[in-house]
Amino acid sequence: MTLPKTGSLPGGKLSLNTFWVLALPALFWGLILLLPQSLNWEARATLAVTVCAILLWALEVIPFGLTAMLTAVVLMWLKAVPTAIIFSGFASPAVFLVISGMMMAAAVNETPLGKRMTYNILARTGGSTRGIILGLILILQIQAFIIPATAVRVALLLPLALYLIELLEARPGSNLRRLILLAVAFGGNISGTAVLPSAIGNIITVELIYTYLGRQISYTDWLLYTLPLWIMIIPAVWLVLLKVYPPEKDSFPHLGEAMNQKIVELGLVGPAEKRCIAILGLTVVLWLLEPLHGLHPTIPAMLAVVLLTLPGLGVTSFDKVVQINYHTVLVLGITLSLGNALNQTGAITYLGNLMNTDWVISVLQNPLWAVGAVVIATQIYHLAVTNVATTVVTFIPIVITLAMSAGVDPAPLAFAAGLTSLFGFLLIVETLPNMLAHSTGLISQREFLIPGFWATIAVICCTLLVAATWWKWLGLI
Repeated sequence: MTLPKTGSLPGGKLSLNTFWVLALPALFWGLILLLPQSLNWEARATLAVTVCAILLWALEVIPFGLTAMLTAVVLMWLKAVPTAIIFSGFASPAVFLVISGMMMAAAVNETPLGKRMTYNILARTGGSTRGIILGLILILQIQAFIIPATAVRVALLLPLALYLIELLEARPGSNLRRLILLAVAFGGNISGTAVLPSAIGNIITVELIYTYLGRQISYTDWLLYTLPLWIMIIPAVWLVLLKVYPPEKDSFPHLGEAMNQKIVELGLVGPAEKRCIAILGLTVVLWLLEPLHGLHPTIPAMLAVVLLTLPGLGVTSFDKVVQINYHTVLVLGITLSLGNALNQTGAITYLGNLMNTDWVISVLQNPLWAVGAVVIATQIYHLAVTNVATTVVTFIPIVITLAMSAGVDPAPLAFAAGLTSLFGFLLIVETLPNMLAHSTGLISQREFLIPGFWATIAVICCTLLVAATWWKWLGLI
C-alpha cells in the first residue's frame, strides 16, 4: 500500500510524512537497544541507519536523494564508520556508468531516433491488440541496447502509450487501457535483463561480486548468462498480460496507417540521427569486446557522452545532457557506501549468522535448490525493501555470507539475487517503470496485483529452467 504524500492522521493534527519523520529517531534508538550489546557499536549503528533509510525509501516520506544525504550525515554524526567509507560508493565506476547512461539517453532523446524506432515497430505489429502489446514490450527491449537507463526508456515510451490510449479509445476501466500501461511497466522491468548497463541492479550486482569475491563479470558474460532467460520471459509476460486482461477488441487496422503517418512526419533520417546511430553502435561494440580490451563498461559509456556532445561531431550540447536525475546518483552512491559500511563493521556477518541454520545450509548445498531459494527469497525481500538498489546492496552480501558458510560458490547465487531484483511486478513502489506507469493516474495498484503475481511466478519458473539447463551447461552452477 502506498502512503499519500500529504494528508492527516485521524484528528487532522499530523501529516503522515511528519509522523514518520518524528517516529524514525525512536525506531533508530529502539533498534540500537534491541540489537545484541555484544555486537560492536559501529555494526549496531550501521544496521539501525540502514533500516531507517530503507523505510524512508520505501514510504517515500522525503525525496530519495534527500534520504541518501541524510543517511550520510547520520553515519558521520554517529561515527559509525570512517568518512572514507561513507563516501566510498561515489568512487565506484558504477556511479559514473549510471551517470553516463542517463546522459546518453538524454542525448538520444534530442534526436528523432527513439520515436522513429517506436513508430516503425508499431507500424508492423499494431494491427491487433496482441501485436500492440508485444510491440510496446519489444520497443523497450531494443531500446535497452542504446538507452542504458530503465526510467528514461519508460519515460520516452509513456507519451506514446497515452497517445495509443486516446487513438484506440481505450476507455477507463477497460482491459485495453490496462494492457497498454502494464506492457510499458512490465516491459520496462524485464528490459534490463540481458544488457549489463541497462539496469542499475545489474551494475551494482557486478560491482558487489567484484568487491566481495574479486570476480569480474563483463558485458559479454552477462549477456551470455541471461540471454535465454530474456528470450523466455518476453513472451511469458506478454501471455500473462493477455490472459489476465483479455482485450475487448483485437483489430485496429487504422493504427498502422497512423504510425506510418508519424514516420512520414519525421522525414528522412538526418545527419544527426546517423551520427547518433554510429556512436551508439561503437559503444555497443566496445561493450561486447570488453574481454579483449579490458575496459570497464563505464569507459565506453563516457566516451559515448563525449562523442554525442562534442561540438561539430555530436548531436546535442553538453549543457542539455548534464541535466540528469541526481536523486538516482545520490541513492546509488549511498547504497554502495552502505554495503561497504555493513561489510566493514561486521554487520553483514552478524545478519548472515542469524540465517545460518542447518536447513538453510542444506538447501544451499544443492545447486538448483539454492538458486530457487535465493530467487524466491529475493522476491519476498524486494516486497519489503522496494528500492532495487537497496535490495541488491543489502541482500547480496547476506547471500554471499551464507553461501560461504555452506561451502559453495557464492558468485552464482549473488548473480541470481541481483538479476531477480529487477523483476518487481506486484507493487507500484517496487520499480521505477511501475511507478511511472502509475503516475499517469490511469491505472491503480489493484490492477497490478493479479498480473503481477502470475508474472512473478512465470519469471521464477523461467529462471529455474534456465538455471537447470543453460547455467549448468555453462558451468555457472
